Amino acid sequence: MKTTINQVGQFVNQEVTIGAWIANKRSSGKIAFLQLRDGTGFIQGVVVKAEVEEDVFKFAKSITQESSVYITGKVRADERAPSGYELTITAMELIHEAVDYPITPKEHGTEFLMDHRHLWIRSKKQHAVLKIRNEIIRATYEFFNKEGFVKVDPPILTGSAPEGTSELFATKYFDEDAYLSQSGQLYMEAAAMALGRVFSFGPTFRAEKSKTRRHLIEFWMIEPEMAFVEFDENLEIQEQYVSYIAQSVLENCQLELKTLGRNQESLQKIQAPFPRITYDEALAFLHKEGFDDIEWGDDFGSPHETAIANHYDKPVFITHYPTTLKPFYMQPDSKREEVVLCADLIAPEGYGEIIGGSERINNLELLEQRLNEHQLDPKAYEWYAELRKYGSVPHSGFGLGLERTVAWMAGVEHVRETIPFPRLLNRLYP
Repeated sequence: MKTTINQVGQFVNQEVTIGAWIANKRSSGKIAFLQLRDGTGFIQGVVVKAEVEEDVFKFAKSITQESSVYITGKVRADERAPSGYELTITAMELIHEAVDYPITPKEHGTEFLMDHRHLWIRSKKQHAVLKIRNEIIRATYEFFNKEGFVKVDPPILTGSAPEGTSELFATKYFDEDAYLSQSGQLYMEAAAMALGRVFSFGPTFRAEKSKTRRHLIEFWMIEPEMAFVEFDENLEIQEQYVSYIAQSVLENCQLELKTLGRNQESLQKIQAPFPRITYDEALAFLHKEGFDDIEWGDDFGSPHETAIANHYDKPVFITHYPTTLKPFYMQPDSKREEVVLCADLIAPEGYGEIIGGSERINNLELLEQRLNEHQLDPKAYEWYAELRKYGSVPHSGFGLGLERTVAWMAGVEHVRETIPFPRLLNRLYP
């Protein structure tokens, strides 16, 4: 019976054949232990000299790391095994012999591993991170489909930018200037006026010369936009969504979380509702904690966000930032014009902002005023302004950064490990 590693539990005490790679091996006299992987998971295969043909045992002892093989053996339940199963091998067939595989079971430097990212993703921990990424993506589609959202794909090449063009990659679109998208939000607002509740999921690009553990040049964003949804309801949808994906990871990625040594207690606490504090309250808290260098109107940096997040055991919303700190499209608070109806969701454990969102301006005159204040070309945003001209309604949205969310839920230090092939300030290879 041909099967895969993640399906062997269906065949206990039966003989199966699996196509696999040799992740690692060791031998102890008359027994060889092979760590096998097939993409769906990892399992240990045991070759006992006395129970197999001599050439099978010889082959097991000599097979090289990352060689590909067909393995035939009997599935045994084993409580000590991470997956709960082990394979007693009876036959092996070589598909391809790997020679001098560069990533050995010893310590390698980060740059070496990044140069060999195309191979590093085969390792157990990187495999676990990418499986958790996949689960977050799966749960994202499930959540928004269940909640009646429509998936819409905004363009990647744009002629304007939601937050100005200073950190965008410019290109030529025949005889026009164009940019790689830093957000699909403006287009998603248009889609919301047609379809009610929409979400996008796609790549975004920031030409930001940052080397922190939270930044990538190319990353993926989930961006919902909702007609007839005001500020408070927007926050409720965000916390329900984040709670949903966290519980999905807990339910469906137990093996991966254990492989990564992730503290699951902190993930279990990610259930709505989340605490909310205003920018003013956050500023007062920071002053109390000894951050005397920050004043009203200053943006929060990583140390500030971490200090605030450490005060809670769930993600925390920081709301009502000064208007001057935020993009042109955010709706001001009617009771206090110098702040906007926005919120950043800060993850615990030092992972920083994972969501930025707001109620959007729905008044044409105010939007035109903001475009002028931000020195943005009104012609480039004419189509966007027309959304306020023809049946404007209150509407809100947010954007969640996938890689930061994966880093947080998987408990990994740097976002470069949360995407298969990261694009960093100094890296466009492989």
